[in-house]
Amino acid sequence: MRSSSLLEDSQYQPFAGIYATYMLPNDHVRLDVRLRQLLTAIKRVYGSTFSRVAKGYFTGGPYRLEEEKMAVILQRLVGAAHGPRFYPDFAGVARSHNYYPLAPMRSEDGIAAVALGLGETVVSGAPCFRFCPRYPRHIVQFSSVADTLANAQREFYALELGQDSSSRSLPASFQLTAAEEDGTLARVGSTYSSENDAVYDGVSRPGVRLVTFAPVLKHNLFPLAELLDALLGAAARATGTPVEIEFAVSFARGAPPECGVLQLRPLGRIREGPDADISAIARERLVCESRNVLGHGAIADVRDVVVVDMNRFDRTRTHEIAHMVAQCNADLLAARRGYLLIGVGRWGSADPLLGIPVTWDQIAGARAIVEAGFADFRVTPSQGSHFFQNLTAGNVGYFTVNPDVGEGFVDWSWLAAQPAVSETEFVRHLRFEQPFDIAINGRAHAGIVAKPAGG
Repeated sequence: MRSSSLLEDSQYQPFAGIYATYMLPNDHVRLDVRLRQLLTAIKRVYGSTFSRVAKGYFTGGPYRLEEEKMAVILQRLVGAAHGPRFYPDFAGVARSHNYYPLAPMRSEDGIAAVALGLGETVVSGAPCFRFCPRYPRHIVQFSSVADTLANAQREFYALELGQDSSSRSLPASFQLTAAEEDGTLARVGSTYSSENDAVYDGVSRPGVRLVTFAPVLKHNLFPLAELLDALLGAAARATGTPVEIEFAVSFARGAPPECGVLQLRPLGRIREGPDADISAIARERLVCESRNVLGHGAIADVRDVVVVDMNRFDRTRTHEIAHMVAQCNADLLAARRGYLLIGVGRWGSADPLLGIPVTWDQIAGARAIVEAGFADFRVTPSQGSHFFQNLTAGNVGYFTVNPDVGEGFVDWSWLAAQPAVSETEFVRHLRFEQPFDIAINGRAHAGIVAKPAGG
């Protein structure tokens, strides 16, 4: 059961992950119980329009809740039962426009994010496999053994089956050992051998199991890249706009593989206009510089900053940090003051050890967002996630900075020296009389945040 609403799927500012989605095993022996579960799930989808998440989004966005209209779609899950679990062999999201292309890829070549099991892995921003359908063997995130170990999927989502599943309507997380027992890991897996410090395709040898999609993309087990390229091209031409497709693939025993197109929606469009001049401001006047930026043009009248201080950051307490950020966001939304959000690790991370696990409503008032890597973790934008979709829909400037590898910088010392309007253990709220200069050249994927005049 999933929502399909007027505003959610609008052509110019679509959003994702705001309303609830429920999955039912539909396997209870009593039909009246199944019907009751179905009706309850439908009511909950409609009821999610009044949730804290939805209210937070509408407060910070361009829409009004009373303008919304919704239908609820009942959709058969693509997949197969594997003992006590039901899931597809893999699922994901593909976009006809890539906001962060790396040579030889171009923006119009698209991008896909795919994972073993249900697509919850992808849309939640958890580690998954990303590739360009036109260059399926050009995998930057797996360019070395160390990168593969750091970025490969280690868990997957499935829907639990059985009589005790009658109250469950959300997928559960499992280790890759379960997928290996089910026989599904072999189609997408590889093995890391610590003896040789090497990653080998397949799961026939002992070692650490990883999801690399080598059997699919290197050995043509399934024409995933060709299929996605054709689907994205046809959908973009038919709709006249860049699109996003959700899909799932299942290898049913004794039958041809099944690929289901689960949803198609327009992509949020980046604002258009003249290129911003980001070269005229001296480095010492900058709070932040990045060559990995989403957005375009200038963002005006931002005088507030919410900062998760690098020197105070504790990756074991990121849930607490998320709540502190949410409180600042609520206060600034109430005052109708857009702000610059700066933090450590990935915003909206599904893994609290890799970033700050905020939901979109907790930062909905931000006009520009900066996420900075730290010593042992390099931040990569999560293009497949609902979080990313809402960034593009809201025209929020999105800066990714990894100073340890020479990819931009944040002037943490200057931020720490500024007096705070309010301050908690990890989060500081700064306010200035003059606005920041925030400029983004979307064609060059570069941007700057300059200190206010006199700063």
